[in-house]
Amino acid sequence: MTCVSLTPAEAARMIDAGARLVDVRAADEHARERILGAANLPLERIEDLPHGETPVIFHCKSGMRTDANAARLSAAAAGAPAYLIGGGIDGWRRDGQPVLADRSQPLEIMRQVQIVAGILILTGVILGFLWTPAFFGLAGLVGAGLLLAGSTGWCGMAHLLGAMPWNRRAAD
Repeated sequence: MTCVSLTPAEAARMIDAGARLVDVRAADEHARERILGAANLPLERIEDLPHGETPVIFHCKSGMRTDANAARLSAAAAGAPAYLIGGGIDGWRRDGQPVLADRSQPLEIMRQVQIVAGILILTGVILGFLWTPAFFGLAGLVGAGLLLAGSTGWCGMAHLLGAMPWNRRAAD
């Protein structure tokens, strides 16, 4: 059995009728913006989903994570009907469905990584041209770190940023 994709309007009707809504994004993403009533169970812990016969509707940010893991999500539902929100929370919002946003929460860790990596690379390139070519090494080092993160799934910058004081609130 596999997950069936639903439009946001279809998902809203099913949720109103009692279906469980599960957000498979990371806790920091869920803390910043979520669909009211969604339980947060990150994809890496989806096997912890409580079993039952109630239909389960899964969502992520854009629908890509849930689409790529549809078989795993269906298995986690353990026989209960399993569905995906097409387009994720982005599609939900575009359809005019309500979301609960808390902009006081920090940006998602991966967005912070993208911002810091961009700043470091740009700084290395600018200083490399204006001061000394040795600063090109900074851009190369950040690029190597991004290559390592992409190929192994481990991102040292994300771990470092996650330990920063402004990010501790999302984990609480």
